[in-house]
Amino acid sequence: MRFLKYFREQVKIIRERDPAIHSDLEVLLYPSFWAVWNYRKAHKHYLKGHYFKARKISQRSARKTGIEIHPGAVIGEGFFIDHGTGVIIGETSVIGKNVTLYQGVTLGGTGKETGKRHPTIGDNVMISAGAKVLGSFTVGENSKIGAGSVVIREVPPNCTVVGVPGQIVKQEDIKIPREDLDQVDLPDPLREDINILQKENTALVNRIIELEKEVKSVLKVDSNKGSGI
Repeated sequence: MRFLKYFREQVKIIRERDPAIHSDLEVLLYPSFWAVWNYRKAHKHYLKGHYFKARKISQRSARKTGIEIHPGAVIGEGFFIDHGTGVIIGETSVIGKNVTLYQGVTLGGTGKETGKRHPTIGDNVMISAGAKVLGSFTVGENSKIGAGSVVIREVPPNCTVVGVPGQIVKQEDIKIPREDLDQVDLPDPLREDINILQKENTALVNRIIELEKEVKSVLKVDSNKGSGI
């Protein structure tokens, strides 16, 4: 009965977030479906102190699905991993409700911490393909992490982060809809900085040209005076 309930929940989640699905039964072919199901089982053993059994379940699942979720992680409802290969979720990670991850995402530590070593991900967060979130900080609710970004510091709610290292782009506190899974049309602060520098460089070049003309004009006047004209 529990499996049937889980199946129905996953059908709803996947149909909401993945346009590639055409039938409910296809859910059974998603690596995410089995990875999360096995995580739920392993997590129960972990909470009871059955650490070896919990890790045995999780490692077997990782080999079959390509998704490694430590049984100690805390994951809320509505969690979905699209494709999933290469996803790693560390032991002290905390993931809120309705979070979406894509392939190659890592929720890891920096190697220098003890205790809470992994990130806390707020509700309705989307982390795009290949992104790495490293450290024991919080990614605020309704935020987006761009593909390939490396996030190493706190992210406020309702923000977008892009780049290496990740740069925060404010969204003016406007909540990002949960169904907005666009990984492409994200702000690019580096490109914005380059555009500003290009404009400033053009202005400087134009000013130098003007000054050169003024100097030539002054030299011409002085030359005329010297010749008695």
